Amino acid sequence: MTRFALTIEFDGRPFMGWQRQAHGPSVQQSLEDAVFAMTGERTNVYAAGRTDAGVHGLAMRAHVDLEKAVDAFRLMEALNALVRPDPIAVTACEAVPDYWHARFSCIGRAYEYRIVNRRAPLTWEAGLAWQVPQPLDTDAMADAAGELVGRHDFTTFRSVHCQADSPVRTLDQFDVERLGERVIIQAAARSFLHHQVRSMVGCLAMIGMGRWTCDDLVDALAAKDRARLGLNAPPDGLFFVRAIY
Repeated sequence: MTRFALTIEFDGRPFMGWQRQAHGPSVQQSLEDAVFAMTGERTNVYAAGRTDAGVHGLAMRAHVDLEKAVDAFRLMEALNALVRPDPIAVTACEAVPDYWHARFSCIGRAYEYRIVNRRAPLTWEAGLAWQVPQPLDTDAMADAAGELVGRHDFTTFRSVHCQADSPVRTLDQFDVERLGERVIIQAAARSFLHHQVRSMVGCLAMIGMGRWTCDDLVDALAAKDRARLGLNAPPDGLFFVRAIY
């Protein structure tokens, strides 16, 4: 048996998320079906993390174990042919030791959230960014983001459906940058709670709109109460950027 590490890019719009679902298509299912079509083996493709419906991947890391003898380049080429027409691409593939695990060996995960701050409707970026027509004060957003960096109980920013054992996480990076009409938010941590990034971004946007202050964000964090969340940003602008090993 050989373990292969995959780097995967995908457009999340057609999918219910990374993980195989009974009620709709997933990235995992598409890849596992492609592996079966190539090798005849029913096996799991394990990823560094899960993504919600509509969330995108720039460089998701995953692994798959195969009994069939195949080299990494041929596996990558076959999977890219067999996942069509799903918007998934395996951009790298290599054999790795059996002890390497896409999820459990991962020591950090990074996401990027993209906002387009303009009144004109989105065209090619529709579904790939969150359009906020109101002017955003990105300086206020950046100042407030720093309040969430560090180790906290993120219950307020956690989905009620989150299955994590603890709401405590250490947020290593949470940066806001304006590039013209685009607002880019970078988040990095060892791991994230379900909806954590989207919830934090939504509250920053409320600050940028002038509907919340930094004190409101701090109070919401301290409340440890999901009912105190200001806004959960849509999945459209969220991208899994990288996994760190």
